[in-house]
Amino acid sequence: MKKKQAALTMAAASLTLLVTSGCATGPDRKPGDPFEPANRAIFTFNDALDTHIAQPIAKGYQKVTPQPIRQALTNFFSNLGDVSNFANDLLQLKITDATEDLMRLAMNSTFGLGGLIDFATPAGLPKHHQDFGLTMGHYGVPAGPYLVLPVFGPSSVRDGIGMGVDVKFNILNYIEPAVRNPMYIAQFVSARADLLGATDLLQQAALDKYSFVRDAYRQQRQSMIRGSQNNNAPLPDYGDPGASDDSGGAGKSENGLPNYDDPGASDGAGGAAAPAKGGASDNGLPNYEDPGEGSANGAAAAGAGAGAAAAAGTAGVAAGAAAHAASGVSAASAPAAASAPAAASATAVPAKPASAP
Repeated sequence: MKKKQAALTMAAASLTLLVTSGCATGPDRKPGDPFEPANRAIFTFNDALDTHIAQPIAKGYQKVTPQPIRQALTNFFSNLGDVSNFANDLLQLKITDATEDLMRLAMNSTFGLGGLIDFATPAGLPKHHQDFGLTMGHYGVPAGPYLVLPVFGPSSVRDGIGMGVDVKFNILNYIEPAVRNPMYIAQFVSARADLLGATDLLQQAALDKYSFVRDAYRQQRQSMIRGSQNNNAPLPDYGDPGASDDSGGAGKSENGLPNYDDPGASDGAGGAAAPAKGGASDNGLPNYEDPGEGSANGAAAAGAGAGAAAAAGTAGVAAGAAAHAASGVSAASAPAAASAPAAASATAVPAKPASAP
């Protein structure tokens, strides 16, 4: 009872301080932070409370508690938070995220011994972080002025109202006080121990810790709201890699990968047919058949192969095929040309007995 009275007194004092200093002026006042003087006073109080009480307790807890037990406690309270995540995902009509949160809650609560072990994350179910403040922001409710709440830290008018609604989704509030209060203390100490590294970073990086925390909080909330509004990214195109290119050539498939069809098969576009003897093959390589057989057929096949390569589609493939076809024609027709006069004389001059003296 005394703790409740102290908390109510502190909240009333902070509210009075905000109201009385709301119209005060400050040299570094931001447009979105009209309560900066009061916020700085509460921030200083929270920082002193954290430095002298919370941090020593968290460091002692981290020193005396083994890491597996600390991780188990973190998993346990994270599993309880999935109830609030599930409810807010439903309010935002994010059915996929709500289904994943429900599956996480069921899997970790049963197989994870009440949430002490996180089986859902390795199983591919991502962890979501939602609250009623983000739900209101999802539907366009402005954040309002920046606020620093006693003990709770950075917030805003919208997020402060959302914090009061999130209490209804917290399972710990429905447990008997004899069990609830120690669990609240354990949750606070566990969460503070997990953030000790962030405190060291803040001490090293920030010249003005108040401004640093305010800007970081605002940017994080805006990023989470934008992510919740634009979370329906299109899936990548995993088309059939064997499909032919729309350009009609023997180039690439629909997904941009090269076509690895059999180069000896006939072109599906109706271009090249199987080469005859003495010419060049469809893949651009010379034909190494007997050059003495059918030189006329070889020349005709070589001309057909060069024409098919020129009409193949892409310039690079056609040029390479034409070059190979030309080399094949010259190599194949050279011996045939050398034997052509002899064959012509044999057929043109009939055989007669020698009449020369």
